[in-house]
Amino acid sequence: MLPINYESWHHMPDSNKNQALDNIKERFALEVSNDYIKKPLGKKWRDHKSSLKKLYFKKDISLEEKLRNVPPGMLRYQWEDAVRFWNSKKGEDHERVGTRSRQKQKFRHTAESRSFASVAEAKEISSGQKVGRLQLFEITHKN
Repeated sequence: MLPINYESWHHMPDSNKNQALDNIKERFALEVSNDYIKKPLGKKWRDHKSSLKKLYFKKDISLEEKLRNVPPGMLRYQWEDAVRFWNSKKGEDHERVGTRSRQKQKFRHTAESRSFASVAEAKEISSGQKVGRLQLFEITHKN
């Protein structure tokens, strides 16, 4: 089984990925590239982490209880690393992250729910001239 105590699939050492790949090749006669197998393997690993998080972490119990409640077949140190990581992320305010991103924007979209095509068409009808990309950008991003 692949360890869950890595933040992302990209941070997991290749040795772990290759070991999982070897286990798959032992069981199945596959004539495809390793990357073809590793991609869905990474997806399954993320899905597994997500289901563990839902079943064991997102409960209204104390951090100590979450640390003690190790899923079957899981190594304690890997579970503890994952729980501590998830717990540190839980405190982050995602709304604040979005607010910061919006503040960094230099141009704001002001066309509301209208598509660029409908804005351009309306402007062409009202002015009688073809609207270029730069002109459309100015129309849809003015304050």
